Amino acid sequence: MLNITENTISGWVDTDRLKSFQLVKAAHGHRWTMLAFSAIMFLALGCLFLPWTQNINTKGYVTTRSPDARPQGIQAVIDGRIEEWYVQEGDFVAAGDTIAYLTEIKNEYFDTALVDRTQEQVDAKRLGVQAYDNKVDALRAQYTALQQALTYKREQVRNKIIQARNKITIDSADLAANVANLEIAENQVVRIRELYEQGLKSLSDLQEKELKVQESRAKVTSQRNKLINQRNELSNAILEQSLTEREYAEKLAKVLSDQQTALSSRAEGLGETAKLENQLSNYSFRRQFYYIRAPQNGYLTKTVKQGLGEIIKAGSDIATIAPSNPELAIEMYVQPQDLPLVDIGEEARIRFDGWPAIVISGWPEASTGIFTGEVVVIDRFISDNGNYRILISPKPGERDWPEALRVGTGARAFLLLNDVPLWYELWRQLNGFPAKFYEEDAKDLPEELKKKAPLKSVK
Repeated sequence: MLNITENTISGWVDTDRLKSFQLVKAAHGHRWTMLAFSAIMFLALGCLFLPWTQNINTKGYVTTRSPDARPQGIQAVIDGRIEEWYVQEGDFVAAGDTIAYLTEIKNEYFDTALVDRTQEQVDAKRLGVQAYDNKVDALRAQYTALQQALTYKREQVRNKIIQARNKITIDSADLAANVANLEIAENQVVRIRELYEQGLKSLSDLQEKELKVQESRAKVTSQRNKLINQRNELSNAILEQSLTEREYAEKLAKVLSDQQTALSSRAEGLGETAKLENQLSNYSFRRQFYYIRAPQNGYLTKTVKQGLGEIIKAGSDIATIAPSNPELAIEMYVQPQDLPLVDIGEEARIRFDGWPAIVISGWPEASTGIFTGEVVVIDRFISDNGNYRILISPKPGERDWPEALRVGTGARAFLLLNDVPLWYELWRQLNGFPAKFYEEDAKDLPEELKKKAPLKSVK
């Protein structure tokens, strides 16, 4: 009992039949169980303090960041009928290579000499416009000549008026002289008659003086009529001046009207010429659209229209081309509650479909077979599926993405956030908190708010 000997009684006594020995064995078994449970609990508590990398797990697919590097459709610019194919599906085509040839299906373009005939119409319209230009120049010269003629006519009529006024002045003076001579002759007749009655003058002298009176009276009458005629000529000259102004005003107005008509016709000719030139340019460019060419280097992956003689509408796809060396990216969607956690440049670990990988999201350094990327684009508006789209590109200096990767391949990304203890992540998941429960970003707040409500970081 004191355990002072190394001899055992197990060979002499059946210990299983004795209750005391069973109780002793049971006591030793519970002790080892407690030791094992304590070790497990201690190990579990220790694991709670292991570092854990917070992450957002999301699915997506491979795309390209540049819009011109994505697979695109090749459209026909005009309506037409497929006459000939120059490539096959899977062929590599360079930018500008001809893919197919179309022929016209609209009757207004059936004329093979349509461009030449339209050019003839343009030339005819240009000659018509030139003719109107010449007519306008001629009317302008005619207008200038009429203005000069009006100036000369004004001078002529003005001279007539001046001459008529001068003649009136002269005739008025002559009339006054004749009237004075008449009065003198009449006085002489009175005196001669008195002398004749006294017998001092002969009858011939009296008759001579009476004849002279008659002559003077005739001169007065003639001169008075002449003065009246000169005044009428002055009135006629003044009327002629008014008539000249009106006549030339009508002529000048008619020339201006003809000139405006010519200018209007010229403008219409220019408009029709421009319209025909536009049609000519459209017809010339339309010929180029008979040939459907590749917009960039790439592989012809799918033909939407097959065979020969099929009708294709303008703007409809005829084939699909995939760029040869696209800049790959991953398009993924995150939920609105996770969007504030994602920033430009955020690191992401990626697993592509078809590439085996073992992923431990919280310990990225323990993951194998995965690739690294970074967030380069975050949409400013929500998508139709209720989530926000992000783009992830390869991170410089990290492992290159597979060369055999194709656009459309599925991918799963783990956006890496903060490093926190495992117990905090478990507590956050159980309570449904976001990864960044408190933001340490008070540098933009006023000093008063910093003092009243300091922000703390919980990790």
